[in-house]
Amino acid sequence: MKKTILLFSFILCTTKTLVAQQDQFLENSIERLENSRKYLLLVAEMMPEEKYGYKATAESLSFSENLMHIGFALDWHSQSLLGGREARVYQTDTIFKPAHKTKAEMMARIDQTFTEAIALLKDFDPKALDDHLDYFGLDRSKRQICMLLADHITHHRGQMLVAMRLNGLTPPRYVLYQ
Repeated sequence: MKKTILLFSFILCTTKTLVAQQDQFLENSIERLENSRKYLLLVAEMMPEEKYGYKATAESLSFSENLMHIGFALDWHSQSLLGGREARVYQTDTIFKPAHKTKAEMMARIDQTFTEAIALLKDFDPKALDDHLDYFGLDRSKRQICMLLADHITHHRGQMLVAMRLNGLTPPRYVLYQ
């Protein structure tokens, strides 16, 4: 009987520790998204609207295309891959295309998309972090999707910072943990 109680106690403690670690992962992911949102909106605000069409090279995305691409990917990774909503089609989507949108409209869309992604993570079941899905032919966990999402934001925001520098602007001071 003592062995059964001891084994049950061990399993209970191990399970609680795992769930607590997963909850901490989600809390860290939320904090990172909140910080990333603040910094990205600061970057978007500092670039003059007349420079939103600027491309560092002919092959590059413009400043506004990078901004809205971040929004599209944030929406897709969070709402579709993590949340299960049907995915938007990038080629036909108009919500995240910069065409006919003002700087203020784009910034509002990005802010709203971050709000929605953060809300989803706040309600996300930590046990689902280890669920797997097909990601462009690769087997990935939902935990990996959360990490990839942050990496993707950083990648495109970095391109936006280069565009700012090439236009003689000094990007805002880097904020840690975003």
